Amino acid sequence: MKDVLILAIESSCDETAAAVTKNGRTILSNIISSQIDLHKLYGGVVPEIASRKHIEKINQVIEEALCEAGVTLKDIDAIGVTYGPGLVGALLVGVAEAKAIAYAAGLPLVGVHHIEGHVSANYIEHPDLEPPFLCLIVSGGHTHLVIVKDYGEFEILGRTHDDAAGEAFDKVARAIGLGYPGGPKIDRLSREGNSDAIAFPRAKIGDNPYDFSFSGVKSAVLNYLNQASMKGEEVNRADLAASFQKAVVDVLVEHTMQAARDYHMDKVAIAGGVASNGTLREAMSRACEKAGLKFYRPSPVYCTDNGAMIGVAAYYEYIKGTRHGWDLNAVPNLRLGER
Repeated sequence: MKDVLILAIESSCDETAAAVTKNGRTILSNIISSQIDLHKLYGGVVPEIASRKHIEKINQVIEEALCEAGVTLKDIDAIGVTYGPGLVGALLVGVAEAKAIAYAAGLPLVGVHHIEGHVSANYIEHPDLEPPFLCLIVSGGHTHLVIVKDYGEFEILGRTHDDAAGEAFDKVARAIGLGYPGGPKIDRLSREGNSDAIAFPRAKIGDNPYDFSFSGVKSAVLNYLNQASMKGEEVNRADLAASFQKAVVDVLVEHTMQAARDYHMDKVAIAGGVASNGTLREAMSRACEKAGLKFYRPSPVYCTDNGAMIGVAAYYEYIKGTRHGWDLNAVPNLRLGER
């Protein structure tokens, strides 16, 4: 059977990325141009700056991906691209580029859901992993607990009602003066602190035991800081970071384990930018081992936004027959399961 090579493009936020994948599991190249240093100056991603930087970098990143993979467009079978969710201007750069290349090279165009890409990152290093399995998706914009019923087919069990986990990390990091990006900085600082020093709340949401809410713990951190400031007390930032992180991680792990029990799942995966958090990875690994479940997580480079995960997702869409026309557009609020 002929190998299927996908050229994949990802530009949903502040990484301009391209990759060449083979048969959905082998990564021939994975090029990422990060804008973190640029957005650090502003304490978060500035959409207009992100879009302009994508325009500057995208051709260079694609050329590098093809070169590193040792292929040309003549060898490629389809173009995969993230078309949502994300920042609309950033998405449009990738979608326009993918359409132009697909049109000029006479190749099929496959639009990919960004979150489906994050889930698919687990297939890269785990050849034994196949659906169905339970997946916790945690990133700056999303916190979902889903059953991956088949490739590209999801049943959403729970989602956040307010802040995503990554968003809460960024806001707390900003409040304690760590800056952007918040997640990795809180994770590092937490290693020096006592995670039991401060008791922050764990939210329970109505009738759905798998839903999440992180605005309460974020507000509790801000209140703690305000009270300390008013009393003139010094705050131990490492203890605060560790206690906050534990409150978030405990909830993520508890809900995932409960869903695994309730739905009799024997495989658990994590995905998304926050899945690179060391404390979350360790806690989930321990919980799965204790419950006798197989635990899967991508390497950190595949947790944050990258083209390889989009190429993997595009492959499974491609072999299912998914094709998009020249009217493919960016959909910034695309929901998981929507097409």
